[in-house]
Amino acid sequence: MDLVLATRNIHKAKEIRAYLDDLGYHILTLEDFPSIPETAEDGKTYQENAMKKAVAVSRSTGKMALADDTGLEVDYLQGQPGLFSARFAGEGVSYADNRKKLLSLMKDIPPSRRTARFRCVMVLAMPSGETRTVEGVVEGSITLEEQGEDGFGYDPVFYLPELGKTMAQLTMAEKNRVSHRGIALEQIREILKKIK
Repeated sequence: MDLVLATRNIHKAKEIRAYLDDLGYHILTLEDFPSIPETAEDGKTYQENAMKKAVAVSRSTGKMALADDTGLEVDYLQGQPGLFSARFAGEGVSYADNRKKLLSLMKDIPPSRRTARFRCVMVLAMPSGETRTVEGVVEGSITLEEQGEDGFGYDPVFYLPELGKTMAQLTMAEKNRVSHRGIALEQIREILKKIK
């Protein structure tokens, strides 16, 4: 059975594939469907954005589609960058640009006020029109500087106190066990097991 990941982000697709590969689904991405246009992420919540992407891809392909919307919420910044995490430093920016802006905004903030969380909402859309929504959240804090080589996005600046490491210092297996996306994917796994 086919499952289309509603993303062209190779890093995200790699993480999701690693988590779901053993279920026996034929996992595709939007790279396999170049004619499908990008879905505008103009919703007011993560769920609206994920729902919009999953439903659009499922309708366009006639297959089951999985989409997520994920954000970093920094308490000192009143929940920013949140929905705008991917374009925090502007349109068409790199992950490094976003991290640089975040670290500069947090430059003189003491450790006790650097709390943050990653939030991931995933929507699984079926060709029948049925949808399922799950959420994963992980608490942590923003580091003073980048640490670690793995991961992507804000991983090098997101510190997990219970592990004493940033997300970028974790192996893929460790990250999938504790990350916001991993928590959401565990719920998606259970749903997919029942469908197959």
